[in-house]
Amino acid sequence: QVQLEESGGGLVQPGGSLRLSCGAAGFRIGAVTYTMSWYRQAPGKEREMVASINNSAGVTEYADSVKGRFTIYRDADLNTLYLQMNSLRPEDTAECYCSARPDDNNPRFVLWGQGTQVTVSS
Repeated sequence: QVQLEESGGGLVQPGGSLRLSCGAAGFRIGAVTYTMSWYRQAPGKEREMVASINNSAGVTEYADSVKGRFTIYRDADLNTLYLQMNSLRPEDTAECYCSARPDDNNPRFVLWGQGTQVTVSS
């Protein structure tokens, strides 16, 4: 069975750091025809893309709100995708999801994890 599973969320004070992990079963995080992404959804808001990495080109993209603070990267040996989050702010509070999307955008092959909660509060 193909699945993604996030971990690493939690409660952190403003200015703190967290590293989210996304492990995969039945799927290679580094599959060259996929783009791996982190999304988040805050209460009452739409889900938004936070960071992505295109596996074939190695190109990363970030939402303007997280540029310079968040870093997306993968470890092929561990088959894991990461999101390093630094200088966290209360507005970063959200449920965070890992996603794998084929470069041809075929919806049949889009994968989502179940999510991990990130709460930034003093």
